[in-house]
Amino acid sequence: MASFVNFIERITRFFGYVAAWMIAPLAASMVWEVFSRYVLSAPTFWAYEIAYMLMGASLMLGIAYTLQLRRHIRVDFIYDLVPPKKRAMIDLGGYIFFLLPVVLWILWGLWDYLAYAYETKEVSGESAWNPVVWPFRVTLVFGFLLFALQIIVEIIKGGHVIMGLTPPGWSEPESHDPSGHAVEP
Repeated sequence: MASFVNFIERITRFFGYVAAWMIAPLAASMVWEVFSRYVLSAPTFWAYEIAYMLMGASLMLGIAYTLQLRRHIRVDFIYDLVPPKKRAMIDLGGYIFFLLPVVLWILWGLWDYLAYAYETKEVSGESAWNPVVWPFRVTLVFGFLLFALQIIVEIIKGGHVIMGLTPPGWSEPESHDPSGHAVEP
């Protein structure tokens, strides 16, 4: 179990870093677009396509890493007042009954969305560049697949916390409580 958790978390972390590094070319394309539009009076439509594809890919590849870091939005005013086992129970309920089913449902729809784009050789239709869109849609499917796997890892870790065990792959117990929250100094 620990090797599965560690494997998925390493992949999640790697693609989280990839997502972060996508922001640099995204910013560069936006700076170029603003410069060419307002200084050269020659707007580019390809910069828009680059921007939406990089932004979407960055979001999709970073969503699982955000879950791993426990940085998704939640209602903390109650959550932070309960002990780690109750937090793990709240997390498990949310993951099992709400988040995982929704993510799997979206993943199923995204797979069809990708397959359609691949089979029809769908293009963006936004600029003279007019790229095929299936490579971009691969990042959507992969991002949600990674998100689903990270949810499963969080369920495993939460189950360990509820049973009073150290979660698999836990490496920094001195700086975190058993539910995975950073302990404030």
